[in-house]
Amino acid sequence: MNILVQLSHPAHFHLYKNAIKNWQNNENQVFILIKTKDILEDLLKQANLPYYNILPDEKRKSKFDIFKQMIVKDLRILRFCIKNKIDLLTGSTPEAAQVAWLLRRFSVNTGEDDMAVVPAWAKAAGPFVQTLLTPEVCENGKLNAKSIKYNSYHELAYLHPNHFTPNKNVVEKYFSAEKPYFIMRFAKLNAHHDTGINGINAEIAQKLVDILKPHGDIYITSERELEPQFEQYRIKINPLDMHHVMSFAQLYIGDSQTMAAEAGVMGVPFVRFNDFVGRIGYLDELENHYNLGFGIKTKNVEQLYSVVNELVAMPNRQEVFQNRRKKMLSEKIDYAQFLTWFIENYPKSKQIMKENPDFQYNFK
Repeated sequence: MNILVQLSHPAHFHLYKNAIKNWQNNENQVFILIKTKDILEDLLKQANLPYYNILPDEKRKSKFDIFKQMIVKDLRILRFCIKNKIDLLTGSTPEAAQVAWLLRRFSVNTGEDDMAVVPAWAKAAGPFVQTLLTPEVCENGKLNAKSIKYNSYHELAYLHPNHFTPNKNVVEKYFSAEKPYFIMRFAKLNAHHDTGINGINAEIAQKLVDILKPHGDIYITSERELEPQFEQYRIKINPLDMHHVMSFAQLYIGDSQTMAAEAGVMGVPFVRFNDFVGRIGYLDELENHYNLGFGIKTKNVEQLYSVVNELVAMPNRQEVFQNRRKKMLSEKIDYAQFLTWFIENYPKSKQIMKENPDFQYNFK
């Protein structure tokens, strides 16, 4: 089968990377299409995965620009599909659904955000989606009828123990792994779905540094520009090493959704501080059902400080959170294995899941 995978964000690289290798090993031909986005190309190059960049110079100044560039991507993907005789398109993008609908090809969209959080995506992709794969906890609104839901998270496509083993030697490339340390992450929060969303500002960041400093080293990774007083904590880490570094941290604090979830599925306590709290099902589950982290809205600054103080003072913290992680893993499936099977056997796999949702538990 000829499979086209459209990636538009570094997180999608991690989501698909193991499934792509599985498909290739099973003698499928896989084509990867991307747009220029942050470190996405670097990740693909380091993983030795060939790709085609269909939008190397994306400009997103207005809603009209976004719409215009979506049409450009549609046309380029359409030509690529015809030329390479693509059988199935997959990705987290509207274009994968739109082009598949135009060409009457199979398509499977992947997502993990509730549709209310990504209304622009729902409007652009919704009418064209053939099948939407999401975690069971996602609320897909009008797209529920087109959805297949599985009991896992995107992050378990690459951080499940079947695929990832933390390595202290990787951490030692940057600093000593023996001394306690904390990871802080500041996101830009400038995507179309981030409008009106706030996170960690300089004043809050300084207070957090003051709380953490007596307990270990502090390392900051940031998408946004850092104020001068925080530059001493900035660290540049090879993107393929970041999960190893995070896995040995005492605590993760940030305003990024994905990195919070990544910390949680590795059993690293996380504190997520932004205005998405309470609106995203899979993070609510990690926080409120499995108690692997804490989501705090930006109006509750004092609660943020209180939670961080409690975590750094918590006895047997690592043991407690690793036991919570074990419970979570015992109830979830290996999403990379499931995704591999679902795409390779589509559309039969869709029918199997509709008739017997428990079939997914073959993928532990």
